[in-house]
Amino acid sequence: MKALFFPELTICALLISACADSPPPLSVMEFFYQISGKHTVLGIHNREPNAMPALQTNRIMNLTGKYPGLWSGDFLFLSQDVDNRWKMIEECKKQWDDGAIVHLMLHVVSPKNTGEKGVWEGTTGVCSDLTDAEWTDLITDGGELNTKWKTRLDTYAEYFQFLKDNGVIVLFRPFHEMNQGVFWWGGRPGQNGTAALYRLTRDYLEKEKGFDNIVWVWNMQDLSYDWAQYNPGADYWDIFSVDIYNQDGFTRYKYQTALNVAGNKPIAIGETQVLPTPRELQAQPRWVFCMSWAELTFAHNTDQQILDLYQAENTLTLEELPKLMKYSPGKK
Repeated sequence: MKALFFPELTICALLISACADSPPPLSVMEFFYQISGKHTVLGIHNREPNAMPALQTNRIMNLTGKYPGLWSGDFLFLSQDVDNRWKMIEECKKQWDDGAIVHLMLHVVSPKNTGEKGVWEGTTGVCSDLTDAEWTDLITDGGELNTKWKTRLDTYAEYFQFLKDNGVIVLFRPFHEMNQGVFWWGGRPGQNGTAALYRLTRDYLEKEKGFDNIVWVWNMQDLSYDWAQYNPGADYWDIFSVDIYNQDGFTRYKYQTALNVAGNKPIAIGETQVLPTPRELQAQPRWVFCMSWAELTFAHNTDQQILDLYQAENTLTLEELPKLMKYSPGKK
């Protein structure tokens, strides 16, 4: 059993045995700021099928006897996954109710695509291109693609409204790997590039739709280090995350670059296939969460490596999280 690590939260129980009051719940962001530099929440992504939205989470439980502290799902784009979105969203609520931190991704087809359902590759798929003229149309109010994108966001708003109505604070990581040019949204540095689409999306969901229950995660990949060129602006993101897939792994350079970009804000490992070791996390203690990528977790790590990480003193699983505050206006 790992030692308790939240002295602020447990001082009453530790020092005054007669104290009957429980510590007040923390907001998700308060919790992340509190553990930054001390502990890393372990999570796993549950990619398709949305019909089985806890598939990988349950694999971790079966192997380690512990549930990850962070559950992740995805809106997705294949016909069967779009048809099962509500099942995924209901799992998101269930995980939150069970005490997990919840996280949603957005593998989304091009705004040129008709409707939500599409393909991975192709002229309007997730992996496709927009011309410069189409991009300008997308990020310009009143443009044809701009209007189509906002209509797409109206669809996502139904799911976010359900989560808000049920008190769920959700981490949202749209346009992941902004420097990954294979995606229609990626590979466009500068303030009128991918960052502009990120700002547009947050403004629409927050200011037009009223979703103040979203923790916004800005994400880059370790295929280049020009991360600052994709920054949407400090007011537009709460957590900076990095997807680590290069074979050099968890280098000091990546960690320091993330710190330089984020400043005092939390940083996280947005995706990885090779898990960091407890020693690596000890040397890089400001990663507030580490989310491994679905089935790649089990293909690129031995059972013992996974067990070692889930049993480490400096990592946190579901049963080790404090009670987190449900949604209330202005608090996330």
